[in-house]
Amino acid sequence: GGHPLTCGPADSGVFQWMGKVECHFINGINCVRFMVRQIYNREQYLHFDSDVGEYVGDTPYGEIQARYRNSQPEFMECAWTAVDWYCRNNYKGVTPFSVERRVPHSPDQSIP
Repeated sequence: GGHPLTCGPADSGVFQWMGKVECHFINGINCVRFMVRQIYNREQYLHFDSDVGEYVGDTPYGEIQARYRNSQPEFMECAWTAVDWYCRNNYKGVTPFSVERRVPHSPDQSIP
């Protein structure tokens, strides 16, 4: 009963999927690590790490997804090149507003 978009007692489960993309910069853009994490209900089931060079399953379902993704050349090309087109490209645009604006914290300063 009720409107199709309303939730009743039988529909009270909450499910969450989250994708997290990370760029780790060491010494500016000289050494960059690109990571993608896929999480379902607070459990990471799959990740890509540019240092490893392929998707890795963290759960049985994630292992199936990793095998599939690693077998797709176009998909992998996108992941392999993300260090440049995603991380390094965004670093150039974000640096003036983040890294270059940091003020060193001196030990005698109190933190508000």
